[in-house]
This record gives sequence, structure tokens and C-alpha cells, in this order.
Amino acid sequence: MPKARAALIAARAWFTNHVLGSPVVHRVQPALRRVRTAARHVWPVVTGRWARLLLTVAIGLAAGYAGLVLGGRQVTAIGPTDVQFSLRPSLHGGTTLELPPLGSLQLDTHWGPISLQASITDVRPEQAQKLIENDAEIDRLTDRIGDQIADGVTHLFIRAVLLSLLAGFAAGLILFRSFRRALLGLASAALGLVAVALLTWATFNPHSVAEPRYTGLLANAPQIVGDTRSLVERFSAYRAQLARLVGNVSELYAATSTLPTYEPDPSTLRVLHVSDIHLNPAAWNVIKSVTTQFKVDLIIDSGDLMDHGSKAENKFADAISDLKVPYVYVRGNHDSKNTQKAVENQKNAVVLDNDTRDVKGLRIYGVGDPRFTPDKSTRDDFVGADQMRAEGELLASKLRASHTTPDVVVVHDPDEGRAFSGVTPLILSGHAHARSTKPLPTGTRLFVQGSTGGAGARGLEHEEPTPIELSVLYFSRATHRLQGWDDLRLGGLGLTSAQIERHLEPAPDRTIKPAPPATSPPPSPTSPFPSEFPSDWPSRSPNPTTDTPTPH
Repeated sequence: MPKARAALIAARAWFTNHVLGSPVVHRVQPALRRVRTAARHVWPVVTGRWARLLLTVAIGLAAGYAGLVLGGRQVTAIGPTDVQFSLRPSLHGGTTLELPPLGSLQLDTHWGPISLQASITDVRPEQAQKLIENDAEIDRLTDRIGDQIADGVTHLFIRAVLLSLLAGFAAGLILFRSFRRALLGLASAALGLVAVALLTWATFNPHSVAEPRYTGLLANAPQIVGDTRSLVERFSAYRAQLARLVGNVSELYAATSTLPTYEPDPSTLRVLHVSDIHLNPAAWNVIKSVTTQFKVDLIIDSGDLMDHGSKAENKFADAISDLKVPYVYVRGNHDSKNTQKAVENQKNAVVLDNDTRDVKGLRIYGVGDPRFTPDKSTRDDFVGADQMRAEGELLASKLRASHTTPDVVVVHDPDEGRAFSGVTPLILSGHAHARSTKPLPTGTRLFVQGSTGGAGARGLEHEEPTPIELSVLYFSRATHRLQGWDDLRLGGLGLTSAQIERHLEPAPDRTIKPAPPATSPPPSPTSPFPSEFPSDWPSRSPNPTTDTPTPH
């Protein structure tokens, strides 16, 4: 016992001399004195053994958490770059990869009070140059990069755990001047570490790498986001891609050039869905950039290309021919028949108006909006959701009778689109100027696109400009089913920010069930809309409903 007591006294003396007497502690000594004074005032108020025990445990947990965050920093050499791994306080956990100046990549890897962040802090130009010029260097980096990342993360957690335990011990010793309470603080910190580890393990999502959220320069996103398949199931390819990513970042720093174009998977068909461009010329630059960078095979436009459908606006459609890929289009309620003809005149355009066409292997059915309501003077001519649904039911019943099963149905108004539930796996629409998607009871997915034109001039009517939204849809060439999609969002008319969010279709090969019989009477065999109308249509609906949507 005397020897053990002597050892404890020696340890306390060492801690007092080397830790409490360190320059860091001296700098924070005034703050520590204030905390100690507050603790002396609080301590007599806390009555009861258990209350004081809980106070000590709470201080140990708080100090351990602070130590975990402060100690969770580690710089690791990965190829020609230095990467800093760090632990950050968080309400939702997750992992963030910072790639300045490209942006950041967020993964929902876990839930908890700690998030992991990795950021590139330095690039060694000589090694980067070798990586750019020599393909063998990329191969060697591919073999090493997994081990380098694992070593960095391991050192990070060891360092963080040690400092967390030390912080819990130091808090008890400094605040209470009691070696016993210091040990209790250390035990509390250890308990908190175990709780965080168990929470991280229980909520860990290995598939999160397949659904990242990317924020930063739009043009470089495809190289970082990668293939639509689950990269977890293709770890070797992912590891090689990660090595190329490091090389690409190195090249960006060394040569200030953009990343190379992403090479698409030959088994995947890429479809760009746009809608509600509303005569905004900035939209063409965005569409062209995304088409090039994502290697898009075809574009689908679900209407409202123009703002008023006038003859003077027809020249705006000439930009379609510059896109060099098939452009499938259906008319919106701001598009006239003149607009439709202007699109038809483009050599790469495919205009659908109650038609089915095979484009790049996809069987696409499309129909133009039956209304033409280009401005506020025609506000009262907007018909309600029930009439749009009735029009859709009429068209859907004819499509069923023809025994045609399209891979995609394209309409402008989602109310009309819902009527095609059970007829097709996927319905594309627009009109709402707000992106949304949901599976319908039949298994059909209804996809509503936002405004690719930022709502045109209307985008400036609000406090913040309406964002520019478009999506890249990934189809299997074998099954023609949607596998996943990237939602792209740009910061309004200024295009000052960009975000990409990846989504995977949970059951791409699901069975599509026929829609149940409608509870309301079937639609009239005569459509409530004229099949042909001049550009100055509409005539007022004879039975307007009270369910009038906001004009778009």
C-alpha cells in the first residue's frame, strides 16, 4: 500500500509539473480560475452524494467531448497531397470531404454528435507532376491510397481518444483538486466515448457513398460523384476512382485546369430532364454544360419553353439545335402551337403531342398541355386539377387500349400526369416551379421538375431568385428502368452556387400494377379542351372549378 500511495503521489506531482505547469495551461489559467471559483460556489449548493457524483460525471463528459473534438485532428500524406482529417461537433453526424476550390462532398455515413471531415491542405507540385505525366504512378497510388486513408483515420481516432480521456481526468483534477474525482472524470469520458462509438456503429450506413450531396463548381461534379451504381459493391473501381480524384485535384492545383470529362458507363443511358425554361437564355448555357459534362444521351423538356408563346419568341428555340443530342419536347401552358412548330423545325427535336416514339432505345409517350394561358390576363381561364385529371384519364385509357407500355410518359401538368399511374414506370412533368418526386400506389414514380429557367422573369418577383433546377436521370439500357438520378440546383439567375444530390431508385425492376378503378364517374368521351386551338386560345372553360391552381 505505501508503494502504491507513493506512486500515486509521484504521478500527481508529474501531472502538476508537466501538464498543469505547461505553457498552454498557463495561458488559460485566468479562465480556469474563474471556472474553479464558480465550481466552489456551486459545490456547496449541490447537496447529496448522488447530486455531486452526477455533477462530476457531467463535467467529465463535457471535458471528454471537448478533448475529442480538439484532439481529433490529423494531417496525413495521401499521394502528392496532405489531407487533414478532423472531428467536428455535429447534431447529425456524417462525413464531409472538402476539396478546395472545387467544393465539398457530404455523405450520411452515420448519426451522432461527431462528424468526420477531410480536407486537402497542401499539394506537393513535384509529385503531382509525376502523377499527371505517368500512368504507372496512378496505378501505384491506387494500390496505396486505401492504406494511407486507413492509417490517417486510425491515428486520428487514437489521438482523439487519448486527449478525450486526458481532458476528462484533467477537468476533475483542476476543478476539484481531487485525484479521486479526476479518475471519475476520466471514467465518465471513457463512458461517453463508448456511447459515441456504439451510436456510430449502430447507425453506420455503408451505402451512403452512393448517395452524396455535392456543393461547389458544377462542371467538375460528375468526376467526383461517379457512377450511378453502388460504389460500395464495386470497391476496387471506387478505390481507383479515388486515386484519380487525388490526381485530378493535383492537376487542378498544378496546372489550374478543369477536371477531365467523366467517362460514362456504357450500360447506362443518361437523360437530362428540364422544364419551365420560360425564355431564360442562361438556361441554355447550363443545359449545354451539363449535357457535355455528364455525357447526356438525350434531353426531355416537359414544357413552358416560352413565356407568352408569341411569334417573336420563336427564335429562342433555335438554341436547341446547338445541343447535338435528341431533344424530346411537349408543349406547356405558356407554349402556343407556334412554339411547337418552332421546336419541330430544329433538326434534333422530337415533338410529342399524344404520340409515342422510340428515342435512344427509350419508348416515350408525350402529350402537350391542352391549355394556352400565357399571362395574368388569362388567369380565370386556368382550369382545376379535376379537369386536368379527367383529360389525363381520357388519354391514359386510350393508351391502355392500344396495348402500348411506354418506358416514360411526359406531360406538363402533374395533375394530368397522375392519371397515367399504372400505365408506365415513370411520369415526368413540370409546371409547379418546385421539384418533387414520389412513388404512386401502383409503383409508378411521378417526377415533377423545378424551373430550369429560374421561372424566367417571374424568378425575380420573390425576395430570393427562383433557383435553376434540372436532373440527370440514369436508365438501364437493358431494362429501360430508372436506376437513379442526380438533382442539380443552381443559385438563381446569378448562378453563384451549385449543388448536386444523388438519389437511387430503391426497386428499379418493381412490378407496375394497374390503377384501381376510379370512384368518381369516368371522364366524358369528349375532352373538356379543344383538340386544336389557335395561338390566341383559350376559350373559357364552361364549368370552371373552384380548385384553381396558381398560374405558371
